[in-house]
Formats: sequence, structure tokens, C-alpha cells
Amino acid sequence: MRCMELLQVIRKIADYQFGKGAGDKLFPDKVSLTISKKTGRVRQIRYEGELIATLNPTSGLFSLTIEGAKMLATGSGAKPRWVKVQDEAARFIEDGSDVFAKHVVDIDEEIRPMEEVVVFNSSNEIIAVGKAVLSGAEMRDFTRGVAVRVRRGRSEKTKKEKDTR
Repeated sequence: MRCMELLQVIRKIADYQFGKGAGDKLFPDKVSLTISKKTGRVRQIRYEGELIATLNPTSGLFSLTIEGAKMLATGSGAKPRWVKVQDEAARFIEDGSDVFAKHVVDIDEEIRPMEEVVVFNSSNEIIAVGKAVLSGAEMRDFTRGVAVRVRRGRSEKTKKEKDTR
């Protein structure tokens, strides 16, 4: 498949996962694609040298990086699912700790378990990205348990993916 055809495919996947218009917003024409030598499938997408997303071969969906989340969250149109946390917990979350339900102060009601989410602090700064464990309603109502498994926090300590996930 040619590069432009691959770009159209990954844009359609992003539209499906994050909403209409997300593909164009997240993957401008100047992105570079890393293709798996073994399978021939897209693995990583970079923009101006920054990794913005990886394509999970199992689910066929994207895992965002902090940079990718920023690209998707800015401007109008499609937005990522989001969770806002207490400031007391934010510093631990940006170091890579998971989000516990008791620290959630606001949520996107549409969140479903296993969905890609962006974590914000009270100042609306992106502090982490990860995968929802609970639905939005459960995050709002529960006072115990993990709400989001954080894959990457914004601090320098967690720039590399966690090996355990």
C-alpha cells in the first residue's frame, strides 16, 4: 500500500475511535509512519519527529502519547475522552501512577471501559494518557478502585512505555 493510502486508512481508524474529524486533526499530511517489517502494518505515527500514536495490532486502535493527546484536544471538532483529577493526586499521576476513582473530580460521561482517555489536572493541562478501566458513570459514582490505567505521564520519568502493560 502506498503512503497516502495508509494515511487515509489510519485517519479513518482515528475517526472511528475518537469521532469524525479526528483523523485529519491528529494525522496531518506531514506525518511519518513506521511500518512493521514482519507484518507490513503501521506501528507508529510521528509528527515533526515526535511520536504521537501507536497502532495496537491486537485491537486495531490507537494508543496516544501526550503529544498526540495535545493535538487531538486542541481546536474544534473531535475531542478525546477525558478525566479530570484532584490536584493532590495529579503529581503522582503525571509520574505514571494510575488514576483511582476517589481522585476523579469530573469526567466525560461517554467513557466506556477499555477506551483511550486523556487525564487533565484542575488547570486543564494534560498530565497523562491511558486506558479506562471503568465507565464514566462508574468513575463518577465509585470511591474505590482504579479508574484509569495510566500508560504514560507527562513527567520525564515516564517518557518510555511501561513494560508491564
